Amino acid sequence: MSYDKPSGHVTKRIVLHFPGFEPLDAIRHQARYKRSAVKTAKLQDFEVEVGPVQTEGQSRYFDVDSQGADWQTSSRVYVFDHDEIVKSLNGRSTLRRMVAGYSSAARVVWEGGAFSYFRHAWRFGLFFIFPFLLVAIGIGLSLLIGTAPYWLALESSLLVLSAIVAYVAFFKLFLPWSEKWHTLHLFSDWELAVAVASLEKPYFKQWLEENLASVRAALNEPADEYVITSHSMGSSIATQVIGTLVEREPSLLEGKRIIFVTLGGAILQCALLRSAEVLRARVGAIARVKDIFWFDVQCLTDAINFYRCQVVALAGHHDAPQPPIVFIRLKHMLSPERYRRIKRDFLRVHRQYVLDADVRAPFDFTLMTAGPLPAASFANPN
Repeated sequence: MSYDKPSGHVTKRIVLHFPGFEPLDAIRHQARYKRSAVKTAKLQDFEVEVGPVQTEGQSRYFDVDSQGADWQTSSRVYVFDHDEIVKSLNGRSTLRRMVAGYSSAARVVWEGGAFSYFRHAWRFGLFFIFPFLLVAIGIGLSLLIGTAPYWLALESSLLVLSAIVAYVAFFKLFLPWSEKWHTLHLFSDWELAVAVASLEKPYFKQWLEENLASVRAALNEPADEYVITSHSMGSSIATQVIGTLVEREPSLLEGKRIIFVTLGGAILQCALLRSAEVLRARVGAIARVKDIFWFDVQCLTDAINFYRCQVVALAGHHDAPQPPIVFIRLKHMLSPERYRRIKRDFLRVHRQYVLDADVRAPFDFTLMTAGPLPAASFANPN
């Protein structure tokens, strides 16, 4: 099946969306999608109606009906969020989250991930060390406060008071201040990254098995095309899910127009760890499926992606088809005011792939998932 020159309007589309590591369930993802879709429809001059979230067993989806002057498209968007995992990881005590986070960071370093990040995408390497270095600085300052009576040669009885001050300074002042950068949330993000890479944690293996049936059901629905979109951490999760189906049920994909779009894809966040043998194998397996057209959307402004990196090749499959890379420029998609407002917030910039633009641009998430053009056409935006 060729995707070089996709043509014709899509009338029925199935979208399987794998979000990133965010504390959002399907209802909140639908609400965000709806806000963006309404803005995009006004900008692009078409009508759109986004329905409520429906639940069938493990499946959660919403329908999107779009209509222009000479076209009409219906899309069903399945959301495969991992909100319960995010809530579980973020819901533990601060101390447990810190210990688990630093343990995961040590695992990433031990397995060669940190070295590979700086080798292939140095900004992603900085993203990796940032939360752990920031909290380490806070711990160091608190220790200095706690031991101040000792190194200032003061009364030893003051150690109790200094310890209390150090506790308050770290847990009540420093950590709340550091949350403007979502520091402990990123600790949990790295914990899940190790789990997705190694497949050692029962909670992730259970999530994977529970969602396979929903993905299978979605792919069995009749449609002109099936668009698998994944954002950030969701790209590694999507690879584990789709790769599992490629291994177990290759016939499920035969004869279908399937487009795999990795947005701000951070598959290499997990795939570069030594324990990620299965994930790397599934990257290659997906790349070799002739009915799957895969393209990777990257952005220079986004520090949380492997800019200009060929994911499939770096996962060890140089002989497999390499997904074309689509480069987007946020400066060319957003108003100057909006761009200035978000450009220093690296997590907000990273979310822009799935949000609305302020001006008509070659790439738009809503148009790709709800518009009339085949999704593969967005791999050649120029």
